[in-house]
Amino acid sequence: MPGMSIHVVDVASGRVAQGMRVEVDFAAGDAGVFAAIADGTISSRGTLDAAALSARFEPGRVRVRFHVADWYRTQSQRLPAPPFLDVVCFEFGLSAPDEHYHLPFKCTAWGYSCFRGGA
Repeated sequence: MPGMSIHVVDVASGRVAQGMRVEVDFAAGDAGVFAAIADGTISSRGTLDAAALSARFEPGRVRVRFHVADWYRTQSQRLPAPPFLDVVCFEFGLSAPDEHYHLPFKCTAWGYSCFRGGA
């Protein structure tokens, strides 16, 4: 199953980050020109449910932006000004178009982990 999936969890509370805005851009090959392919919010299952992510992508670069500070504000968490994490950008290479790329994003207002998972 080609494509990609994104799953976001607030590890401080142990809950999915429902409502967090996530943007996904793709740049084919080495061109370096990114185009938006998805922009939405995390569902109650913790996933970004965007049909465009299930496509087969040619080799290229993917840039994902997680709007961390805005989401924590909606959770009534007090953040410093400016916040330690605001919009987290995670950029990675997609070299195997027939494989699935799963990105588990685990966060708090003070740190995060993002990696290629095995979903």
